[in-house]
Amino acid sequence: MRNAVNNGVWSGTWVAERLGLELVGDDALPEMLGLALRRNPKRAHLLVSHVLGKHVPQSPAVVHGHGLALGRRVRELLGPEEAAKAVVLGYAETATGLGHCVADGVGVAPYLHSTRRPVPGVATAGGFEESHSHATSHLLLPEDPTLLVGDGPLVLVDDEFSTGNTVLNTIRDLHGRYPRGRYVVVALVDMRSAADAGRLDDFAREIGARVDLVATASGTVLLPEGVLEKGQALVARHEAEAAANGERSAAGSSGPVAQFPAPLEDVAAEARCDTPGAHPAADRTGQTPARGTATRVDLHWPRGLPDGGRHGFTPAHRDRLEAALPAMTARLAEAIPVDAQSVLVLGFEELMYTPLRLARELAETVPAEVRYSTTTRSPVLAVDDPGYAIRSRIVFPAHDDPADGPGERYAYNVAGGGFDAVVAVVDSVADTPLLHAPDGLLSRLAAHTPHVVLAVVPSYVPEPLYAAALPEKRRLMLPEPLRGPAFSSYAPEEVGWLLQDLSDVTLEAPTEEREEAIQSGGAHYAESLPVEYQPSEQYQELFHAALQTSAERIAQAVGVVTETVIAERSPRPVLVSLARAGTPVGVLMRRWARFRHGLDLPHYAVSIVRGRGIDANALRWLAAHHDPRDVVFVDGWTGKGAITRELAAAIEEFEAGGGAAGFDPEIAVLADPGSCVRTYGTREDFLIPSACLNSTVSGLISRTVLRADLVGPDDFHGAKFYRELAGVDVSTDFLDAVAARFPEVAEAVGGAVKELLAGDRTPSWEGWAAVERISEEYGIHDVNLVKPGVGETTRVLLRRVPWKILARAGAGADLDHVRLLAGQRGVPVEEVGDLPYTCVGLIHPQFTRGATGADGKAVTV
Repeated sequence: MRNAVNNGVWSGTWVAERLGLELVGDDALPEMLGLALRRNPKRAHLLVSHVLGKHVPQSPAVVHGHGLALGRRVRELLGPEEAAKAVVLGYAETATGLGHCVADGVGVAPYLHSTRRPVPGVATAGGFEESHSHATSHLLLPEDPTLLVGDGPLVLVDDEFSTGNTVLNTIRDLHGRYPRGRYVVVALVDMRSAADAGRLDDFAREIGARVDLVATASGTVLLPEGVLEKGQALVARHEAEAAANGERSAAGSSGPVAQFPAPLEDVAAEARCDTPGAHPAADRTGQTPARGTATRVDLHWPRGLPDGGRHGFTPAHRDRLEAALPAMTARLAEAIPVDAQSVLVLGFEELMYTPLRLARELAETVPAEVRYSTTTRSPVLAVDDPGYAIRSRIVFPAHDDPADGPGERYAYNVAGGGFDAVVAVVDSVADTPLLHAPDGLLSRLAAHTPHVVLAVVPSYVPEPLYAAALPEKRRLMLPEPLRGPAFSSYAPEEVGWLLQDLSDVTLEAPTEEREEAIQSGGAHYAESLPVEYQPSEQYQELFHAALQTSAERIAQAVGVVTETVIAERSPRPVLVSLARAGTPVGVLMRRWARFRHGLDLPHYAVSIVRGRGIDANALRWLAAHHDPRDVVFVDGWTGKGAITRELAAAIEEFEAGGGAAGFDPEIAVLADPGSCVRTYGTREDFLIPSACLNSTVSGLISRTVLRADLVGPDDFHGAKFYRELAGVDVSTDFLDAVAARFPEVAEAVGGAVKELLAGDRTPSWEGWAAVERISEEYGIHDVNLVKPGVGETTRVLLRRVPWKILARAGAGADLDHVRLLAGQRGVPVEEVGDLPYTCVGLIHPQFTRGATGADGKAVTV
């Protein structure tokens, strides 16, 4: 049962013969893998590793050794300098222990594994889906929010690399949040088909990063047509036969039960009744434990040492564990009978590494043969045949109050294993009455071994980060908002900035250097600032002309969106603008509420960063001072809707991590040309003069900054106050020009709001669809490089390296400033007949300074 090949029979033979599967590849594959069938609607077969220590009990030295060897290969591949900057990420639940062993092999890398256990108060740093798994949602919950921030390699570890979907989903999610230039994928076996083999390279080129693959062995499983349906039918037939034979299929064992006095269900019943078992054995004290009970051992686990990598495990943690292992193992050894010949250390689902290390140390301490495996969530058919990898299974109820509700859990190849003692290692969250229940894991184990030992490791939970979970003393540590004139040229009552002042830090970089770093994955756009554009006299004249022309139209849109917010969202809303484009709009909405209703609304500005989410500390401050249900997020306009989606995901993540509930993620915007929101002043794509300039129309505040060495876990995101630009500041001019038109548009606003509230405002997301179409038509293949609408196009010309501008045929004065900027930068303007926006800016794809020339002007293709 313990080897992939038994008496010359490969443990995948049974499945291969019945389903017509064929395992091809390296000679080592049959020794490493067997086959089984699973109850899974997505894949019929299961590759069962004999060196992972999950489903098949194995020598802990073999399990640890395979992971160490892979880690050492990674270290050699990266070299000392890159290895020193690497972070290792393992997949729950199967590869949590393997990933930890790989990190041991790399030697200096911190380790984190994904988890399916939400932990209140711990911020989610990311998540992804495992397409073929029966339970798909993975969370990343590092205690250190900067763990995944940096330019060092990310090493992703799974037990098998089958289609590549899981890895691609992971990299796609994390690269958007924490871009880097190199990834290393590690697996025990690379089982991709020929069709999947090239996808990783294509994806690497798409994101502009290097992706390496390290595996112990490689091959593939050749699947005949209709194998899924055939496999499902085979599972159903065998479970029906088990039920007909008097065994409850979900809890029965198909394993070699001849050594027991009754079928598994009957043996389990004996255990529930505390009937003496068939295998009495004395412990070191000469006493015989009662069947259905377990001997508890206090490991004296080191205080504050994480139980695994769920929240991160550093080399310093590893040193502490190494130092404590001998004493902890000695306590376990004292609870094991002196005459025991075979001992199993059984881990618990994601808790794999700690039991593995205890098992390896125990193997050096006791004379018995020590094996290691863990329990699992994965339902697999058990068949008592030498040619089948899962010979038996024990079924018991989940005992850790899982987030997805109660369910069955499994231990494979334990029944019939002939173990004289089983050491069950669980974390304290799982040490519940269900663990000790008559049909719980301990009783199920006691039906198959004369001696059960229980070791409980304290579940490590980081100190909560969110305000709802913080004591009052710590909540008060959050700083008060920054206000003018000390920070920004706005009056202090106009807006409070939930930011930290980084004015004394040099953050600016040349546009071309920033673009190259961003597109190469070497830096995130929020880690630096573009050099502030200094408008020419001609451009300033254009701004003032545009303001005079559009002030009335903007005033009406301000009135419409503010009245809609008051009517639908809150009679006294708390305006929270997304710095910085949303801040002038938030100030104008506040002025309208005072003009029309005599309301003095609170207004704050917060940072949101694409790929990184909203400032969680700012949300905590808001929740501590206002009812989250009154908060209305405000922005200037929508383009394709990326920030709309970013905010919705960020609020969901905030609440899932234990943050205060009640924040409504729907943004209220002045203009919604992308049809992305329900609360807007207009859906026309027209020139909003505040989009024409940078800080000089936004209170002299820079775009926000999020960089790990400047923004700590308890800090607001940062920004700069450009006091030196006060001589050209038009922030108040813009606000006053628009507010002066409020009396003129008041009547029109009333009619427009009635019409708007009565109509269908369901977002169509037509803007996003248009951007995807343009991205493909122009060969860009990255929607992030397509910036739709007048406002976003202006930003491209001011801050990025533009490639070309698409202008709707017949567009008039709204594009005068765009044409001027495009001419100054040598960017072609192409008129397009079928364009849902007034204009669209295209950032130069795959930009390098060599591609554009030393002057930074875009090439014409």
